[in-house]
Amino acid sequence: MPLMNRQIVLASRPQGEAGVDNFRLVETALPGPDELADGQVLVRHHFLSLDPYMRGRMNDSRSYAQPQPLDAVMIGGTAGEVIASRNPHFAVGDAVVGMGGWQEHALVDATQRGVLQKVDTRQVPLSAYLGAVGMPGVTAWYGLVKIIDPQPGQTITVSAASGAVGSAVGQLAKARGCRVVGLAGGAEKCAHVVDELGFDACIDYRRHPDLKSMSAALKAACPAGIDGHFENVGGLILDAVMLRANPFSRVAMCGMIAGYDGQPLPMANPALILVNRMKIEGFIVSEHMAVWPEALRELGAGVATGRLKYRESIAQGLEHAPEAFIGLLKGRNFGKQLVKLV
Repeated sequence: MPLMNRQIVLASRPQGEAGVDNFRLVETALPGPDELADGQVLVRHHFLSLDPYMRGRMNDSRSYAQPQPLDAVMIGGTAGEVIASRNPHFAVGDAVVGMGGWQEHALVDATQRGVLQKVDTRQVPLSAYLGAVGMPGVTAWYGLVKIIDPQPGQTITVSAASGAVGSAVGQLAKARGCRVVGLAGGAEKCAHVVDELGFDACIDYRRHPDLKSMSAALKAACPAGIDGHFENVGGLILDAVMLRANPFSRVAMCGMIAGYDGQPLPMANPALILVNRMKIEGFIVSEHMAVWPEALRELGAGVATGRLKYRESIAQGLEHAPEAFIGLLKGRNFGKQLVKLV
C-alpha cells in the first residue's frame, strides 16, 4: 500500500469572514523511498504554523504576495523530520523547517536553496523554530530593531502583545532598557504579558471599546508618551496610539488583523504624522533575509537560556487546522498557534 498524505486545500474564497467551509481535506499518494528523484527529500511534518498573514492570501486581491490558489495546499510554515532522502545534504532523521504547507508530508526539491533548513533541537525545541526562533521572532526583531530603533528609557507599545510576534517584541525591547506597554484581549492574557513576559503594563482592549476610553488608558500607562509602536492590529488601537505619540516617534506596521475580512480601516487623524514628524513603515520580513542570521542568533540564544519566553496553543491533528485558524483570527489562541501532526 502506498503511503498516503492528508492535505488541506483552499476550497473557496471567503466572502467577509473566513470559515471552516472555505477549506477541504483531501488525500493523495506519496512516492516510496526508492521512488524519489535525485535531490528530493521526503519530510514528515510534526508541526504546522498558523499565522494571520494566511487570511490575506485567501483573498483574490492585489497585495504584497500572490493569492493562495484554489484547490491547492494552503501555504504555511512547517517543522518536521526527514524520512527519505536522495540529497547528500539531508539525511533520514534530520530535523528540518520549511514552507511545507497544510499537509502531513511534503516532497521537497531540496536542490533549491533555502526551501529546507536543518535545525538543531538539542537546546531549542522543534516547535520554537516556527515561533520565537522562526518567522514570528524575526518579524518582531526586524520591526523593533530596524524600524523602531528603541533607545534606553523610551516607551514602546505593542498590540497583540500575547501573540507570537508581540510577546517577542516586548521582551526584546525590555532587554534594550525600554518601558514596554502591551495591548491584549482579556485579563488572563494581560496578566501573562506582565507577570511572565516582564512587560511594565498591559491594557485589556476589550475594556476600552471606544477611542476616548482607549486613549485614556494609554495616557495612564504611558505618562511620558509613546516613542515607538509595533502594530499588529490597526483600527481603534492605532488611532489611540497616534494620540499619545511623541515627536519623532516610529511605528512598525506588521499586521492589520482588524481588517483582514476586507473592511477598510481608515485612520482617524493622519495629520498627527506630520505634526509629530513620525516615521510609519510597513514591512514584510521575507524581504529582509540578510538580517535573519543576526536576528536568529539573538532569538536562539534567548530561548536556549530561558531569557526569551514563549507560549504555544497547539491543536491536535490536521483536520482541526481550519478551526484553529479561525480561532486565531478571532484572538482565541494564547501565544503561537500550532497544529501538531504526529
